[in-house]
Amino acid sequence: MTDLTFIQKTKQLIDSLKSVCANYGLGNDGNEFKIITQVFLYKFMNDKFAYEAKKLEDFDLAVADNFQEALEALDDEKYNFLLAFINANTPQLYPHQTITYLHNKQNTNDFAKLFDDTLREISINNAEIYSVKSATGAKDKMFDELSQFISDASQRDAFCKALISKLFEFSFEGMFGEKYDFFATIFEYLIKDYNTDSGGKYAEYYTPHAVARIMASIMVNDKPKGVKVYDPSAGSGTLLMNIAHAIGEDNCSIYSEDISQKSSNMLRLNLVLNNLSHSIPHIIKGNTILEPYYREEKFDYIVSNPPFKLDFSDFSAALDKDINKTRFFAGIPNVPKAKKESMAIYLLFIQHIMYSLSAKGKAAIVVPTGFITAQSGIERKIREAMIERKLLRGVVSMPSNIFASTGTNVSVLFLDNRADAEHIVLVDASKLGTTVKEGKNQRTVLTSAEEQRIIDAMNDKLAVDEFSVVVSAEDVKKKNYSFSAGQYFEVKIDYVDITEEEFKEKMESFEERLGKLFTKGQLLDREIENHLKYLTYEAN
Repeated sequence: MTDLTFIQKTKQLIDSLKSVCANYGLGNDGNEFKIITQVFLYKFMNDKFAYEAKKLEDFDLAVADNFQEALEALDDEKYNFLLAFINANTPQLYPHQTITYLHNKQNTNDFAKLFDDTLREISINNAEIYSVKSATGAKDKMFDELSQFISDASQRDAFCKALISKLFEFSFEGMFGEKYDFFATIFEYLIKDYNTDSGGKYAEYYTPHAVARIMASIMVNDKPKGVKVYDPSAGSGTLLMNIAHAIGEDNCSIYSEDISQKSSNMLRLNLVLNNLSHSIPHIIKGNTILEPYYREEKFDYIVSNPPFKLDFSDFSAALDKDINKTRFFAGIPNVPKAKKESMAIYLLFIQHIMYSLSAKGKAAIVVPTGFITAQSGIERKIREAMIERKLLRGVVSMPSNIFASTGTNVSVLFLDNRADAEHIVLVDASKLGTTVKEGKNQRTVLTSAEEQRIIDAMNDKLAVDEFSVVVSAEDVKKKNYSFSAGQYFEVKIDYVDITEEEFKEKMESFEERLGKLFTKGQLLDREIENHLKYLTYEAN
């Protein structure tokens, strides 16, 4: 099966699962998201287990005429050996937990209970690898009792049978030997109705892949090993996946925190689909700003598209503690009396990221473009600190509408604890891209060549007229700590040699045009004067 055929069949599977939900009254229901993503995770775990089990030559499962029967034929001792030898990041399933087993049992009574019990067992058996922790250390359930989302108990068996029938139709196994990048397409398609650029009904945004690719390509220009990668506001993990692919999945461990349970569960699925299951224990559902789970950790790579506007008034006062003084060195944004959704919480994330960098750490942070030129307040203090600490590597100002969901212009800050303070690169990419319409929104799309142009300017420290400039920390100080490329561009004046006759001719032309404009202005003045004479007062 080719990649394109595989992707097409997988999209058909997702559509068919959504169709099952719709047929049982769950279309556009809040629980549809849980059902689709959890069933998809079960399918993936099932096929991944089969793929890895067949690689163990001592058990002859790959050559068996019927994999399920061969699996069931193993005695307890041999099966325990199989689980011991299988890849450590592989889900551990027993013969009665496979999709094939459930498919063969569809005629049994109380099938919905069998289905729910099976998923519960899988969740318990694989909690160490696949469960997401909260900041308190409690682990989530990997699967809900999916049949209970059907309010009519008489339909639950049929609903679960319909799900299993769809999962049985084809296998992921043929693609596990390939590079996992293609799963990004699958994941985006899987969540498109639940987590769109425009926020959708579930209201979280994700970072456009173009921005994520640019960030990863600028940050990773070698092949580091054993590094720790962190996102303090991870969402579904677009930024983390891109940088992990750039570093190499086996060369990094992913760490994340996000207050949203839904986002944390989506990130888990994204890690599974991208061969990063070993990092699932590092996913934390918690409040990064108030109680950071990784407060004492330092990270080699940090990526973040933090929320720009979020109400944190409930815990704002709790942030001003002595223990946090070094973390929020520039201060805590004021809580406005009105429009609490306009709070600049992203300023807290920037400070947290600076605090969390290792001695060799690098970071890329999406910020509102207004941050890079603000002349007072916390914004200014943060920028001054970046320069004084020799932390700023460069800034890329993105085109407007790079996010379809908002008209806010954004820039990306690139920080590096080993940055070259004499060669800071500022890029103005605001004029790049093509505007396309997506639903009711407009979005700017960058071509591959435009993405590469930005990457090359940053990585090669290129100064290009009206596009990029290379400045020193001292230059930035002289410009009031502005990080905007446009303020450093040279103002060029074109001089043209002309004769005295040509000069005289141009001046006469200017005088003639001015004379006509003055005459026209006088006529308009008199006309206005005449109209004013006829204005009268009338009482109501």
